[in-house]
Amino acid sequence: MSEIEKKEIEVMGATVPFFEYKIEDTQYYEFDTSKCGPPDPMVNAMAGLKLITDENKKLVMINHKKPMGLLDKIGENFDITDEELEDGRVKLIFSYRPKESEKADLNQTSCHG
Repeated sequence: MSEIEKKEIEVMGATVPFFEYKIEDTQYYEFDTSKCGPPDPMVNAMAGLKLITDENKKLVMINHKKPMGLLDKIGENFDITDEELEDGRVKLIFSYRPKESEKADLNQTSCHG
């Protein structure tokens, strides 16, 4: 398999670099907040989730741990898979959930319930 070409993009409200790339018919948006503390993981996840508008787009988040506050907030609105990376970081992939993703309040970037 050839190397995936990632292109840096500007995402409104983001505090870390975002990258986009395509695998087959799916557009991926990726960011890494593994070296950031609160509220950066939540702020960037909410900014990135605004890009996930259909089934052909996914958001990839690399973080130092599973962001439970974020998952509690939007877990019903997106399909989420996670895997632990070899270095201990966590990779989460957020996918569009028809009729549910539109209901997410992506403007609320604080972790409290």
